[in-house]
Parts: sequence; structure tokens; C-alpha cells
Amino acid sequence: MRFRLLLLFQLGWLLPFTLPAQKTSVHSLTGYVREAVTGKPIAGATVFVQNNRKGTRTGSDGYFVIPLPEGRYTVRFSHVGYVVKTEAVTLNKLLLLNVELAEDSQYLQEVVVQTEAPDRNVRKVEMGVTQLSIKNIKRIPAFMGEVDIVRSLLLLPGVTTVGEGATGFNVRGGSVDQNLVLLDEVPLFNTSHLFGFFSVFNPDVVRDATLHRGGIAAGYGGRASSVLDIKIKEPEAEKWTLNGGIGLVSSRLGVEGPVIPRKLSVLAATRVSVNDFLFQLGPPSLRGTKANFYDLTTKVKFQPNEQHTVTFTGYVSRDVFKLPSDSLASLEVNASSTRFDYETMAGAVRWNYFISKRFNLATTAIWSRYQTETSVPDSSNAFRLQAEVLHRQVRSDLSINVNEKHQVQTGASLIDYSIQPNRLVPGPFSNVLPVVLPIERAYEVAAYVQDDWNLTSTVALQLGLRYSALLNRGPADVRTYSPEQPREPGTAAAEQEYGAGKIYHSSGGIEPRLAVRWNLAPGQSVKAGYHRLRQYINLITNTTAALPTSRWKLADQNVSPVIADQWSLGYFRNINNDAIELSAEVYYKTLQNALDYKDGADLTLNALPETDLLQGRGQAYGLETQLRKNKGAWTGWVSYTYSRTFLTIDSPFVEERINGGRAYPANFDKPHTLNATATYRPSLRFSLSLNFTYSTGRPITQPYGRAVINGVRVPIFINRNQERIPDYHRLDFSMLFEQDPARQRRVQQSWVFAIYNVYAHKNAYSVFYRFDPRQDKDAFKLAIFGSVFPSLTWNFKF
Repeated sequence: MRFRLLLLFQLGWLLPFTLPAQKTSVHSLTGYVREAVTGKPIAGATVFVQNNRKGTRTGSDGYFVIPLPEGRYTVRFSHVGYVVKTEAVTLNKLLLLNVELAEDSQYLQEVVVQTEAPDRNVRKVEMGVTQLSIKNIKRIPAFMGEVDIVRSLLLLPGVTTVGEGATGFNVRGGSVDQNLVLLDEVPLFNTSHLFGFFSVFNPDVVRDATLHRGGIAAGYGGRASSVLDIKIKEPEAEKWTLNGGIGLVSSRLGVEGPVIPRKLSVLAATRVSVNDFLFQLGPPSLRGTKANFYDLTTKVKFQPNEQHTVTFTGYVSRDVFKLPSDSLASLEVNASSTRFDYETMAGAVRWNYFISKRFNLATTAIWSRYQTETSVPDSSNAFRLQAEVLHRQVRSDLSINVNEKHQVQTGASLIDYSIQPNRLVPGPFSNVLPVVLPIERAYEVAAYVQDDWNLTSTVALQLGLRYSALLNRGPADVRTYSPEQPREPGTAAAEQEYGAGKIYHSSGGIEPRLAVRWNLAPGQSVKAGYHRLRQYINLITNTTAALPTSRWKLADQNVSPVIADQWSLGYFRNINNDAIELSAEVYYKTLQNALDYKDGADLTLNALPETDLLQGRGQAYGLETQLRKNKGAWTGWVSYTYSRTFLTIDSPFVEERINGGRAYPANFDKPHTLNATATYRPSLRFSLSLNFTYSTGRPITQPYGRAVINGVRVPIFINRNQERIPDYHRLDFSMLFEQDPARQRRVQQSWVFAIYNVYAHKNAYSVFYRFDPRQDKDAFKLAIFGSVFPSLTWNFKF
């Protein structure tokens, strides 16, 4: 009964579209076209009915629809790089086909960047969207042999990072927490292993990764910059396979196959890193270091019939990083053997109900938990500093195929947040006092509708409208500050207590989305877009590179949600039968309630973070250009990005201004970025890849002078982020040796040899200041990867 009410609610406003469609009795031939080996959807595949010469192309999910009267038909399925397949079909009822195409082993001219139709970059309405297939990601030279999805994104225009080994990535002037990272619809709050050296995604289970940095569909929300949508491949439904690899950093093992043929199939893959022995080979100061991680990814698919499909995706990861000795100055605790533990547990159950040829309903239950712990075992100062983010969500999405030129999507979502900012637990004989910060709780509700409409053969629209709101709930002690004085500890004008479940604050609003495509000529198009995004949860840290142990905070009565408005305009052109792609996009983005911090802010165990947080305006603008070659023995792309990001934090009070209220560059502002990657594949058994990257150094705050007080040198700082570290540049190289795919063997194997930072450039991660009387200087450069890093990886599949 509940399902029928939900369906009627989502369909109610669509009656004007659906009623005229009931006048026809024509059936529809529908289905999916996928790769035979991986189960990955094939976008842009041609579906051609030979009897009446009608045809169409599959969408990004491999789905197709062709209205046909009852009868027998011969249907041809084809795509460049795959063996053509022809099937005889009898159409006398609703028919859903699952078509699998095998790769053509003699084909060498493959798309390097995205697995889409050859001219989809010109024809699609949205802009600023790039899809990377895992096959092409694996050919990009990898650091220490670890195929890294997040690191591969840094070769795309508009994507940067504050430095090597830093967690997360920055997109079009946004901070790392402004990217919504989804693994089969599950949001992840940490995307890195070992404090940013490697990403958390096992390449053996990933089907593809899609980055939305410009045109963001109305179905997405909750972050202010981008959406990274990573899909897990479908489990093998015909036979059992075993695959894995052995590398210098980690080893991988995966298994997949059918439990019930064609109905129930499973996939499980793990990646384990045990690197303690490497530190034993180093100097004595590093021999007590531990740096280990593991992750486990599972997927179960159950399809009892053509109308119902149920999938479960599970993910678990954990990192352990231990230093032999250090000092935690922020806690005023001198300690040795500090240990950092952080882990993610997440899962999603998705039910896809293919109602009819026009309607498809997908309902998903999502659970994601991220925990961190910093601990010290010293008996007198022993403690455990803990934090946790818990995300529980239910969402339902309805797709309506009104006709060939008109598709509509609508849906609703409810998120339940529970955040433990910090909890300090002393050891059994410790002098440390316990501290427990109150848990933050809130609901985030959202509903959306989107209409994809081909107005004419040359003009297409994508109209979207999303509404979202955050409802903060108790138990909570709510503080109110007077606007007549700056926010400081102890200056709250009033404090009120709210009981469990009581809604004490709400914020929200509409988020319009618009994209327009105009085809100038065959192979040429101009696109324009606008979207608004609201972000209610932020990662607060006063370090340039946010650590995985940094705390998360919800918007509330004292911290407003971040609101981003972005306008973009682009020109796209393909030449030489889609062998060459040219694109140029310009964008302008404004931020409301952009976050920054007071000088000397201390956020760890801070019960009043609003007294150290500052909010103001932000603006980002830029130009992104790309030239890509898709066919031939040599393939690759070159991209250049010019981008700027500025913040303005002004206030009536001097204590709450930065740079006197004037605009200043954000920590991740990098005006110039040049990326080039090339792959040479003369045969099916060998490929060689190169990539080069250059970018302007990020901003830093340098002292304008120094003073000597009681014999101690003290730096004097005036303005924030007015200087820069040296520019960054690096060259990488890799070779892939594979078996001939035309020769079937029981065991398939490949070898990957890679060199990271070929010419051993010592790129600066940061510049810090400390007086050294032996050298009579204050400035020092820290380089994370200042040498050549070769690696060798063996991959296998049974």
C-alpha cells in the first residue's frame, strides 16, 4: 500500500504527459547493451531494426527504447570496438532485452578518456562532465604501481590539489569537502589511504568514474563544487573468475561469479597493504613507523525476473598510521608513538522496479559511517581522541520516458546525520581529563524534478529544480550571540536547551538547474548552463591540506550553509570523424557563506567552533581548454586551465576580518595548470604511456618581518596568502605488457612497469619558517616526493 501511495505521489504532476500516451497500443522494444566481460553499460551503441530500418542509440546507462508494433524483427546491435551481434525478436508484450557485446580484439583505435558515443561530447546537453573508464585509468602512470582514480582526475581541466600526498581534490575553486564522492550512490567522507598518498577505490571492481564539475543534474545535491560518481561493475553472471595483483605497496585479490545462473551473482575484492618491513630498511628514526591499510568491496546482484533487480553494495576500509615519536602540541601533551586509525563502513541496497516501457522506479537505502581515532599509549598521558560521522539515507527516483524527445526524472531523499565532533578518552592511569563534545544531529530533506527535452534537431534543454532543507534537532544547547560584539568564548547573549527530537533550527531553499545545447553544424555545438548548490555539512580544518582526522560540522543557527551559483559557457567541436576533439569552457562562480578561520584558530576539542569560524563571500572564474586525439596508435590529450579563486571576509569587527576585509586568494588558488598525457599502443600486447603536469604554486602566508623578544625571534605576519610556493611540474612514464587477447588462455596476466617523477624534481609541498643559527636562515622547503619512484606490478585473472 505504501509503495502505491509513493508511486501515485510521484506520478501526480505528470498526468498531462502520460494521458495522451495511453491512446496508442504500440509496444516498445527496450533493454540494455553491456560489455560481455565486465557487464559495463555501452553508451552510444547502435540498435537497428532491419525490417523497417528504424534505430536508436543507447544512453549513458546502456538503455534503449524503440516503439514498434507487434511482430517478429531482426535487430542488429553494434558499437565501434565490439563484435556486431544480431538477434531475432518476437514482440507481443513488454520485452526487456539484455544484450552483451564482445570486444573486437583486432580493434586498436579506442577512446582514451571516456567510454561514450564518438560525438557524445558535442550532442549531450550537460557540460563540464567527464567519464573515465577503468581501462584507460589503468594505463595512466601510477605512483608506486597503485592505480589511483582520484590521482587520475588531476589530469582533467579544472581539477587541482594543494600538493602531493594531500587528501582529496579541488574543483573549480572549491575546497576538498565541496566534492560529493559517491560509490554506487553511497557518500564517502574520506577518499584517501595513508593520509592522501593513495585513493580508497580498488581499481579491480570499478567500472567507471564520472566527474560532474559544470553541469550537475537536479538529482544531485549537498555539495557546492562537484560530484564524483564511481560505479562498481556488475558481478560476472556466467562463470566464476579469480583476479588480483601483487605490487610494492599493496596486493589485491578478487572473486566473482554466479550463485544462481542469470539470477544471483556476487563480487568480492580486497586490497591489503603491509609496509612495516619497508621502514625497517630505513634510518633508525623511521624503524618504528607503521603505515598499513586494507579495503574490501562487495556487490551482490539479484534479478528474479525482468522487472525487478535488487543489488547490494558494501564497502569497508581501515588505515593505521603510527609515528615512532612526536609531540602533539595542539593538545599540550608531549607523547611518543602517536597512532592514527581511521575507517569507513558503508553499504547500499537498491531496488530497481521496471514498471513499464515508460516508467522505472529505483529506491535505495544507504548507510555510511566514518570514524577516526588518534591515540597515545604512554601511561601518564595515554588518551584516545575520537570522531565519527554517521549518514543514513533513503531516496527514491522515478524515470519517465514520455517519448523519444522528452524524458523526465523526479525523486525525493531523506538524510539523517549524526556527528560526534570530538571525544577525548583518557587511559586507565592517565593525567588527561576526559572531554566529550555534544553530538550534532539533523535531517536533510530534498525533492527534485528534471526535464530533458529536445526542442528541435538543433536545440535541446535540460531543466531542473531541486528543493533542499536542513532541520537541526535536539538534544542540544543552542547559543545566541549578539550582533553588537564579535563572537568570542563566553560572549553568548543567551543559551537555550532543546530536548531529544526537537527541531530548533532550519535552513534551505530552491536550487534551479538549467543547461542548453545548440548544434551549430554537424560536429559543432555551443552550450550554456547555470546551477545553484547548497552545502549543509563542512569539513573544518585550519590546515592547507585537510587531514582525514579533521572534524566535520553541520550548518546550524551560527554557521550558515554554503551556497554556490555557477554560470558556464562552452564550445565543442569534433573533426576527422571524431578522431580529434576540441573544447573550451568558461565559468564564473560565486559563493555565499564561504568558510575561513581566525588567525591561530584551534578546532580540536573546541566546544565553540563558531567563535573561530569566519564566513564571507567567494568568487571563482576560469577558462578550461582541451585538445584530445581518440584514434590511432598514439592517443591522448592536452589541457590548459586558467582559474582564480578569491575570498572576502569582512566584518564590523577587526577580529573577524581577514586582510582588512579585502579579497585574497584561497589556499587552493592556482592560476595556470597544464596537463598532457599520451599513450602509444602499437599492438594489442604492449602500450606505453607518458603524462606531464605543470601548475602554479599555491598561495602561502609569509612573514613580512621578524622581531626579537627576550632573545627569541618572532615572525611578524600581516596579510594572508600573498606569496606562493615554487611552481609544480612532473613527468611520469609507464609500460604495460599484456597477453594477446585473441589467444584464449586459462590464466591471463599482465605486467606494469612505471616511473613516477622521471627527472626527480623536488616539488615543494610547503615552505615553513624556523630560525636555524647553523644556517642563518628562516625559510625551509618541504618536498614529499623529491626523487624517482619506480614500481613493478603483476596482475592476473583466472
